[in-house]
Amino acid sequence: MSNDSVIKKKSMEFAKRIVGLYQYLCREQREFVMSKQVLRSGTSIGANVAEAIYGSSRKDFAAKLQIARKESAETLYWLELLHECAYLPDKNFQSLYGDCKELMALLTATIKACEE
Repeated sequence: MSNDSVIKKKSMEFAKRIVGLYQYLCREQREFVMSKQVLRSGTSIGANVAEAIYGSSRKDFAAKLQIARKESAETLYWLELLHECAYLPDKNFQSLYGDCKELMALLTATIKACEE
C-alpha cells in the first residue's frame, strides 16, 4: 500500500471520528461554534488529501498535502481548546489528538519525500 493511500484511508477514518465528535458536541454538550470549526478543519484534511491524489503534478500533489497539514494543525488547536473548555473528556481528547498528530506526521513525511 503506497503512502498516499495510507494517508487517504487514515484521513477518512479521522474525518468520520470528527463527524461523530461534532454530533456529540451538538447533542450532548450543546456546543455549536467550536464544534463547527473542528468539523470543518477535521474533515478538510481528507478532502485535501483526496484532491492531492488527483493533482496535476508532483508540485500540485505536495501543495495540496501542505494544505492538509495546515488543516491538521488547526484541528489540533480546536481539539485542545475543546478539551481545555471541558467539552471534550480526556480519553476522547487523547485519542483524537493522537490520531491527528499521526496524520500530521504522515503528511509531513510524504511532503518531504516529494521535495527530494
